[in-house]
Amino acid sequence: MKPILAFLALLLALPATAAQLTIELDHTRKTWQTAELLKHPDAQTVQIVDDVSYKRTMTYRAVPLASLLPGLTPANHLQAVALDGFAAELTAAPLLEKHGARAWLAVEDPAQPWPALADGKPSAGPFYLVWTDPQAGHISPEQWPFQVSEIKQLKTVAERFPALLPDPKLAANDPVNQGFALFQKNCLACHRLNGAGDAQVGPDLNIPYNPTEYFSGDFLKRYIRDPQSLRHWPQAKMPAFNASVLPDGELDLLVGYLKHMAGRKQQP
Repeated sequence: MKPILAFLALLLALPATAAQLTIELDHTRKTWQTAELLKHPDAQTVQIVDDVSYKRTMTYRAVPLASLLPGLTPANHLQAVALDGFAAELTAAPLLEKHGARAWLAVEDPAQPWPALADGKPSAGPFYLVWTDPQAGHISPEQWPFQVSEIKQLKTVAERFPALLPDPKLAANDPVNQGFALFQKNCLACHRLNGAGDAQVGPDLNIPYNPTEYFSGDFLKRYIRDPQSLRHWPQAKMPAFNASVLPDGELDLLVGYLKHMAGRKQQP
């Protein structure tokens, strides 16, 4: 067994290999190589305080994401697809900002690979969407996709997945519709609902049962706040959503949407 363990250790110690990222917009498609991005004229060294994935300050070579999205408008919609099936739904507006919260595509240099996310895990590379001054834009952890392999322009979530929509009779500013917006921002990257969505990480949140149907009292809110405090297992992937990320009022709106959708089940 020792030779095998030594070989595995050697593999883990090897530097990251060069990778490629495809950005597919309605009007253009480009595949970027690692070396191209590292040498991009807009590339800079950026310091990220309290990095969402590494839980500490990190320094990256990164390109402003807006520089890689020519012709995109704030009304457009994007999806960042990760190697593990995580599919982050991203409105274009914050990605195009040049002040306040600013989006960057961090690029892992094969000659200087990033650390592993945890023991036995890979790094956040080869490409990682990070933010400077995220508090200024109320950026959630789900807007920090790592191990990104593709970024593509799509129709909005509501257009692509009508099974996610609340009752159309509700006003646009109804609390349920506000909760739907929060669901898209915080949950849809990992979960489907009524079979609708592109994520392949977490379970469906309405079929066969909605969590509001089996979490009594305030346990669902407690679970969202700190999943490991209620269900603890080493392979758990769901992050904690503390009040700085999802304030109590927004958490109430999110749970309100889920309760509403429990009455709107649709079989995939």
